[in-house]
Amino acid sequence: MIVPLLPWIAHPLFVALVWGGAWSEEIGRVGVSIFAALWLTGFFALRLLPVGPAGSLLFTSYVAMLDVALVIVVFKSDIRLH
Repeated sequence: MIVPLLPWIAHPLFVALVWGGAWSEEIGRVGVSIFAALWLTGFFALRLLPVGPAGSLLFTSYVAMLDVALVIVVFKSDIRLH
């Protein structure tokens, strides 16, 4: 089943994209701060929802959406898969 693997993909990818974007100077300090604030907001806000154990899957999906936004910002487009 792929669902237990999602946190192991989304969270390290988020960190790698933030560090890669900062290192290549595509997002800078302000961008790192914004994405870190968005991550922290999702981390704490989704815990307030009364969804039980499904909250961790919601947070993983939220981080995956942040990953997509980071890919677009850092690479200036989506990644083409051929």
